[in-house]
Amino acid sequence: MISRNIKAIVESPSNGVIRKMFEEGAVLKQKFGADKVFDFSIGNPDLDPPAKVVDAVKEVAADLTHLRHGYMPNAGYPETRAAMAEKTAKEQGVPVDGSCVVMEVGAGGALNVIFKTLLNPGDEVVIPCPFFAEYTHYVHNYGGEIVPVKTAEDFGLDVSAIKNALNEKTAAVLINSPNNPTGKIYSEQEIKDLAAVLKEFGEKTGRYPYLICDEPYRAITYDNKKVASAFDKYDYTVIATSFAKNLSLPGERVGYVCINPACPEKADFIAAAIFCTRVLGFVNSPAFFQKVIAKSWDAECDFSTYEKRAKEISEVMDYAGLKYVKPEGAFYLWVKVPDKFGDDDMAFVNHLKKYNILCAPGSGFAGKGWFRIAYCCAEATILNSKEAFKKAVEEA
Repeated sequence: MISRNIKAIVESPSNGVIRKMFEEGAVLKQKFGADKVFDFSIGNPDLDPPAKVVDAVKEVAADLTHLRHGYMPNAGYPETRAAMAEKTAKEQGVPVDGSCVVMEVGAGGALNVIFKTLLNPGDEVVIPCPFFAEYTHYVHNYGGEIVPVKTAEDFGLDVSAIKNALNEKTAAVLINSPNNPTGKIYSEQEIKDLAAVLKEFGEKTGRYPYLICDEPYRAITYDNKKVASAFDKYDYTVIATSFAKNLSLPGERVGYVCINPACPEKADFIAAAIFCTRVLGFVNSPAFFQKVIAKSWDAECDFSTYEKRAKEISEVMDYAGLKYVKPEGAFYLWVKVPDKFGDDDMAFVNHLKKYNILCAPGSGFAGKGWFRIAYCCAEATILNSKEAFKKAVEEA
């Protein structure tokens, strides 16, 4: 008999709703034709990987060195860890070396390793809403509990709400910037204020909550905005990230954990993360793409296509009369459900399906009353959805 808890989750209507929409989209495309289905369900980047990545793939594939596909240290190849440290140092503005890095199976694997490393049963992870749906499952995997906190009206951080949520059970605060699903980038001042609150709490209680920065969208920003550094503001900071979004490699499952070199628990944290990587069954991040990323992590990328699509999908929403949050990064549009539906986002996304429009309900992101559009899709899908959205709103 399978676990009662897992059975209940699997059978829940809200379980995996984004993936279900994605799969339903494939069926609708077969039935009506791909050009008549407007699938905005999943954040699957449709830009091709940069030429430097493709060249690195060819180079690594041509390598006939003995045992080239064998095991490596659980933390990853030393040269790959060093490359990721160089990348992180440039982003964070502080020196970082390879001893701070553990290679992981994507950002999802990285987060699971972090939570297994940090959480005791009953520990809490504070997360601003809305947030990526799988966070809840990741935390529950290790006996922890999610503590959702409200954000500001513009979906920026409400640091006072985070402060009020901290208690003796708080193991970590998790932020995602640019945010999935809102596209919000947390400002330099917001990160400074958050760091001050966490420091104050640690000094008062002796327990410093870790600040976990989930950053797979870090490079995808608009209007010359930049994601604020955190290593220079708070010692107990750890980054989880991958190359799924910026280099369009979601299926290759290569990412990493990087701990702040200033963290007093750095050595213990890294030792634990290496152990957790092994015992969770990952063993190590995929060998082939560790080698590829070591050669191509700094490939130049042009995200102007996403910025153009952000403008186009916003114009579609304006035409349909729907309110939304202007994205500052990533490739999602966070849209308010029409007033006549109240806060029933599931009812509205089901209504949209009648017009062959597939979107993700906000409830899956702890954002009831909203829905998410993933515009990392063909430009024609966006432009051709204009009348369908308009009609769906008018006939609601």
